[in-house]
Amino acid sequence: MNNRMHAARAWLSLCACAVLGWTASGAHAADAHAKDRDALWKQVHDMCAVKAGQGVYPPAPCIDVQPGQNGYAIFKDRDGRYQYLLLPLARITGIESPLLLTPDAANYLARAWSARLYVEAALDAEQSRDVIGLVVNSPMGRSQDQLHIHIDCLRADVRDTIKRLLPAITEHWNWLPEALPPNQHRYLARWVSGADLKINPFKDLAHALPPGDSMAMHSLVVIGAYSPSGKPGFVLLSGRVDVANLDRGNADDLQDMGCAIARRVTSL
Repeated sequence: MNNRMHAARAWLSLCACAVLGWTASGAHAADAHAKDRDALWKQVHDMCAVKAGQGVYPPAPCIDVQPGQNGYAIFKDRDGRYQYLLLPLARITGIESPLLLTPDAANYLARAWSARLYVEAALDAEQSRDVIGLVVNSPMGRSQDQLHIHIDCLRADVRDTIKRLLPAITEHWNWLPEALPPNQHRYLARWVSGADLKINPFKDLAHALPPGDSMAMHSLVVIGAYSPSGKPGFVLLSGRVDVANLDRGNADDLQDMGCAIARRVTSL
């Protein structure tokens, strides 16, 4: 176990009694109008950020807060034992926000990829990069109006399908040749090389959309992957809202809250 993993485990132990957690899954989007869609923002802005500013750690209900102009918080989602959320400290409603496309916009998805260590710590084992996925739902497919990035394991059938389709995924956004499980929704896909996420996927997707399309109609997914030759990289996915086919753009159905594909250390 590396030092970062050890530190994350120690931090989670410290935070366990103080963090209440929150459910922000797209699976609850149908109840969005019955809920306070700013509830998550209020907890991060009014509680986590304030406590962090006072030097209180853990800054409950968050696990961690990284302050600054492009600061963010790490939040334990109640919906799933291993799922964490990354949220900007700035008021950014979601994928549709133009604040994500400004020249000085933070690469929050790159920060979320680094924060996968919290999932690994909860699993008590480092994971292959193709185990973890990051998800941002569309406005129609989410229950909260503060940008939150779901960090969790992929479904095994999603990982296997992506691996099989890798030869068809290029460095340009194109529709995958087949739909993805479990709901057979269609996704645009793009390959990005490198162990770290050097590009900003929000900006990259926005630049690729045709005239008349908008980010508000899309979800965005970042999946750790290996090229057919074994080199590290990422597969970016974007689903588009399609009400006729019951696709609300809640791409977190690609994740598995039980982390069935994860490696676990078994104590003898």
